[in-house]
Amino acid sequence: MLIEFKFKNYRSFRDEVVLSMEATGLSSFKNCLIGYNAMKLLPGVAIYGKNGGGKSNVIRAFWLAVQFIKNAQRTQHENANVPVVPFILNDTSRNEPSEFEFIYTIGDIKYWYMFAATREKVIKESLYHAPKGQKALVFSREGQKFSFTEDKAKRKLISETVAENQLFFSLACTMNDIACTNAMKWFREQIFFSRDYADIPKQLLDYSNDTNMLKAISDYAKAADFGIEDMQFEIDSKDIDEEIEFPKDMPEGIKEALTQFIHALSETSNNSEAKLKMGQVKATALHQGYNKEGSIELYPLELMDESDGTRKLMSIAPAIESALRKGGVLLIDEIERELHPMLVDFIIAKFQSKSTNKNGAQIIFTTHNTELMNLELLRKDQFYFADKNREDGSSELYSISEFSTKTTENIRKGYLLGKYGATPDIEIEEVE
Repeated sequence: MLIEFKFKNYRSFRDEVVLSMEATGLSSFKNCLIGYNAMKLLPGVAIYGKNGGGKSNVIRAFWLAVQFIKNAQRTQHENANVPVVPFILNDTSRNEPSEFEFIYTIGDIKYWYMFAATREKVIKESLYHAPKGQKALVFSREGQKFSFTEDKAKRKLISETVAENQLFFSLACTMNDIACTNAMKWFREQIFFSRDYADIPKQLLDYSNDTNMLKAISDYAKAADFGIEDMQFEIDSKDIDEEIEFPKDMPEGIKEALTQFIHALSETSNNSEAKLKMGQVKATALHQGYNKEGSIELYPLELMDESDGTRKLMSIAPAIESALRKGGVLLIDEIERELHPMLVDFIIAKFQSKSTNKNGAQIIFTTHNTELMNLELLRKDQFYFADKNREDGSSELYSISEFSTKTTENIRKGYLLGKYGATPDIEIEEVE
């Protein structure tokens, strides 16, 4: 579970911002809160803001940090830049490090991990854990100077192989450092990001042996389109191999490499129909209709012919279900894109309800949907705002909890009137 995410000097955010999942003492929807020791955590957070205000950069910051943490040991060759993007609208920030920090739990253990880096090198990094309830150092780093309190000999050997542009955390996991490996599980197994519907064929292949996940995708499709009665999936990831005629004397290793390349090509193609064919995935929706005798009959409709909204909900179904199953964190940018407001409510309610969220999953999403501010699904402390300072171009992130608002106050009306900021500064012409 995520307790807190901090970052600084990344894209439009110059100063440190904090996204806290810790609940306040509100009495509304107390049953939806996730318990961790004496702490109560929020199952979700909605981030609002005007276009260009920076709300998407909150998701980007999270995504960038997670991808770098998971992959730094193999992506950071000698001359590779660290993939950070600092704030550039002044003379100093562009040369200062970007910083990212996570406080989270996996199992019953609490972790604190952070790193700060410029494009050239990692400036500092640290990992703490509390396996016995007390916060204890796993490792800390200032440049290329490392400190350890446990397993000093082994970790010193690891540190000697860590390049300036690599993370000790990532490299230590490849060398079976138990504390680091346990801490890394959260980043590798419990964080999910939404995908575009063009990825559906790849996802169907990924879950071809998981009948529960295929059923979940089918259920989400039926929720999106009341005309869909059922879904049929025909998946064969081997057919593509059989269609390729390799020379008989070609080494097996080369055949395998070429086959993998073709699969990769199909996954990155911009043509959804091509993906379905090349990926050897056929998804068919069965719609109810009437035959010539006037009797009800089910008629097939190919996935590519379904609406964007139906395919969008199907595409994020695996991430939603995976987060709910594992008690993970799901991040979605612009959750309402191509989805009816009721479908947005459908997704959020899965995380807000204890009957569907039994494992402490959390959702973080950006949105323009002000109907959610009616407090029929979310608590007041689940609203964040991202806004940009007009004078220096820097973004800031803040919670509605920072405002003195009465429990009965109409938050939606206050937001649209500009009370909390993060709204476009425009004048709407009077219509007579």
